[in-house]
Amino acid sequence: MIQKLFSYLIPINIFKKKSARSKIIEVTWTNGELVIDSENTNYSYGSLQRILRYGLRNIGYDKVLKMDHILVLGVAGGSVIKTLVDEIEYKEKITGVEIDSDMIQIANEYFNLNKIKQLEIVIDDAFEFVLKTKDKYDLIIIDIFEDTNMPNFLFEKFFSERVCFLLKNKGFILFNTMILDEAHNIRNRKYKAEINAELFTAKMLPRIEVHNEIIIIEKLS
Repeated sequence: MIQKLFSYLIPINIFKKKSARSKIIEVTWTNGELVIDSENTNYSYGSLQRILRYGLRNIGYDKVLKMDHILVLGVAGGSVIKTLVDEIEYKEKITGVEIDSDMIQIANEYFNLNKIKQLEIVIDDAFEFVLKTKDKYDLIIIDIFEDTNMPNFLFEKFFSERVCFLLKNKGFILFNTMILDEAHNIRNRKYKAEINAELFTAKMLPRIEVHNEIIIIEKLS
């Protein structure tokens, strides 16, 4: 494909749309790779896929393969789902929750997300979904951004306790966060400190991208 080849020289935008939730969504060929960007940040594939792959590798692909049900809060273009299915070859159930139906439309059209048979997409607010769901999960991936902003509810104790409650024994949370200033550093340290150390372990992974920090939480029993 000529666009893919030229993208090694200069990014080539092939789709642009205004979205009520994400303002601008762009699909672009960059360095031979198709990515989704918002106005100021990478939303899916590209650097974001590297970050989430790094988090999954830290948990251990062998552990992921033994899981029965994975929940993804914040699907966007579905890059972490593609990593699970195409790279790790995960075969069990994935539930993806995404508030922006425009984003799912783009993910289906450009990244064939609707071809993944074990994937159920729910168009809903992550906070509402977490309150309503009756299921328990082996892995919960939290990857929720509105451009470079992270909704405050993600760091509130009520939400973190509810997400931790939804974990099965020995389950994991992989939480992708964005650090743009010292206040965000303090926010992340406070979040980690509030996790119940008798029931869970929590750690921050060394950063592989300047502004992203992964927090991994594991349920002890």
